[in-house]
Amino acid sequence: MKQTGSNVAALIAAATPANRRRDAETLTALMQEVSGREPAAWGTIIGFGSCHYLYPTGNEGDMPILAFAPRKAATTIYLDDTARHSDALSGLGPHTVGKGCLYIKDLEKVDLDVLRSILESTLAWVESGGDDYARITVTG
Repeated sequence: MKQTGSNVAALIAAATPANRRRDAETLTALMQEVSGREPAAWGTIIGFGSCHYLYPTGNEGDMPILAFAPRKAATTIYLDDTARHSDALSGLGPHTVGKGCLYIKDLEKVDLDVLRSILESTLAWVESGGDDYARITVTG
C-alpha cells in the first residue's frame, strides 16, 4: 500500500451517506490528535503516519500507523488485532469486527473515550515494534 497524494478533504467530501462524512471529520481529528501525525490518502483510506511490516512468512509491505476508510456500509477503522481489544470493545457501543478491522455505522452512538483508548493501544503496539505475529518499523 502506498500514499497516493489524493486530497484528504476531497475523500471526506465524497463519502456517502452524510453521516460517513461527519464521522470521517471526527475520526480525522481524533486520529491526528492521538498519532500526532497529519492525515494522508492511501487510495480510499485516510492514514496517519507510516510503517513497514514484516510477517514471519516473509510477506511485507507499508501501511499507515492508524487509518480508517469511510465506506458506504460502515466506517472501517484499521487496528492491529481486534482480539487484543475485546475488553474495550465490549464498552464501545454498536460495532462489528473482523480480524483487524472495526466497523462502525454511526460514530455518534459509540463511546469516543473507549475508541481513543483502542487507538492509543494500537499506536503503542506499532511504535513498540509489533510482536511475533508482525515486526513493525515506523517510517513516518
